[in-house]
Order: sequence, then C-alpha cells, then structure tokens
Amino acid sequence: MKILFMGTPDFAVFSLSSLIDSNHKVAAVVTQPDKPKGRGYHLLPPPVKVYAEEKGIPVYQPMSLKGEEFESLLRDIAPDVIVVVAYGKILPKNVLDYPRFGCINVHGSLLPEYRGAAPMQRAIIDGKKFTGITTMYMADGIDTGDMLLKSEIRIEDNDNFEDIHDKLGLCGAELIVKTLDALEKDGIERIPQDEAQATYAAKITKEDCLIDFSLSARRVHDLIRGLSPIPLALTHTPDGKLLKIWKAETSSLSASGKNFGEVISLDDGIHVACGDGSVKLLGVLPEGKSKMSASDYIRGRKLNIGDILK
Repeated sequence: MKILFMGTPDFAVFSLSSLIDSNHKVAAVVTQPDKPKGRGYHLLPPPVKVYAEEKGIPVYQPMSLKGEEFESLLRDIAPDVIVVVAYGKILPKNVLDYPRFGCINVHGSLLPEYRGAAPMQRAIIDGKKFTGITTMYMADGIDTGDMLLKSEIRIEDNDNFEDIHDKLGLCGAELIVKTLDALEKDGIERIPQDEAQATYAAKITKEDCLIDFSLSARRVHDLIRGLSPIPLALTHTPDGKLLKIWKAETSSLSASGKNFGEVISLDDGIHVACGDGSVKLLGVLPEGKSKMSASDYIRGRKLNIGDILK
C-alpha cells in the first residue's frame, strides 16, 4: 500500500518508523513548516521532517492544504492511504476523500473518550488506570470518525506524561501497521463512535497548570505527573515567585487541621497539605532557575514549615 504520511512531533515518529519498516511504502511525508525556537529564534525542523530526511523520504511542508498546489501534490504522489499522526491541522474534505483506503488517524486514547488535542495528559490528570490507541477513519469533526482497531495499556501509579507518550507511541506504531495490513487484506469493520460516551480533551492551558491544593493529594499528584515533563504544574511561594513541579508523590503525613497548600514538613521533600491527605514535592523548577531536587531547593532557599503555597 502506498502511503502519504502526515505528522509533526516526536509522537508521530514512532508510527512513521514502523511504517517504513513494514511491507507498505511511505511515498512521501507532509509535516508542519519549520518554527523558530529558543532564545535566538532559530528555525528548527519538526521531528518528523528530521527522521524522514534521514531515511531519504521526500518531505513537504505546505502552509495550507487548501487549493490547487496541494491537490497537485496529491495527484503526483497518488497515495492509496493517508496516515495522519498528530499532524496539527484539520484536513479539508477533498483531502479526506482522495485516497481509496481513506485517511487513517492514530489517536492517543480509547475513543470515544478523550477526543481532542491532549488525550494523554488528560487521562493521567483524571486518574485513569488505562488508556490506549485507536485507529480511525478521519471525518469532518474532531476525532469523530468510525473506529477501526484499539489497543489498551495500563497507566501505572507513577507514570507521567513522558512515560505514557512513549508507551502509546510504540503502541500506535504497532497498531497502524496491523490496521493497514487488515485493510489491504480483508478489510475491517467500521465501528461508529457512541456520542453518549464521548469526552473532550482540550488543549492544556496555563490555568490548567495551577495546582489547587484544596483537591485530594491523589488528584494533585495526578495533575503533576500528567503535566511532566512539559508544560509542568505550578504554584507560587509566599513571596509570589513561580514554582513549577516536575516530580511528586503522595505523602503519608496527616494534613488534619492544616490549611490547603501549607508546608507541613521539609523532611526529604516539601510536604504540602491538601484537601484530603498531603503530597510530597520531590522535583521543582524555581522561577529563573534550572530543574532541581526539592531537597536542593530547601537547602538553598527560604521555605519554612507553615508557609503557604498557592
């Protein structure tokens, strides 16, 4: 099967690599334009572009998928199927309708749960014990198309976003090859999504990152690991300085009679009172500094028992 692959970040590289090593042919790759990053705002290529060029696959970075220019590209490539993994733009109808096997998306959730931009982070933040990959036909809506295959993984108690990202990347890489193999051989039953069971995983905002210590210690811990290593959960020290958290665990210390966000111990970490129980902050990123352990932060800065983080 001749494939046009559309994807942009590291997550998409897992599937691209698997397809290149499969019996199918990746004829070309479409990815987002290079973007300025870092202090010098140097243009950096997307991970998918870097990997595809290493493998000698033609790469295209159109500013728009609408119009004659991209239609001409489709005709030149003539793909049997378009595989889309975190491309970053909505595909117009003429693109969706072009390949004979359709446009197949690799989505990082067990649909219809967690449609949208941040399914992996939201599943961890919500304390889910399982998540997975769904391959699906793309449709006009956001992740609303008919489902094809699913594969489930367990979210361990201390898995963070990076852990689940990599587990699902490998999971998706395996599942997309199985999906294309089955489509080419015998076809796969299309399973419509149950709209009554659908949930939406909105893009993570700065407001989502602010820790609410009135929640239970379990929920605070889930927020921290769901946002680590990026963009990181955050709070503020008593002097108003930003303090981001990249690692934590629930604490066995009682928070009875304490205020939400109150520092109740500095023993081997920063123990903070929550609405139910307490959480121990283990890794922090102070404003204007680099990542460090909570123990190093305690030794080098003024943070006292009784202080309130908020």
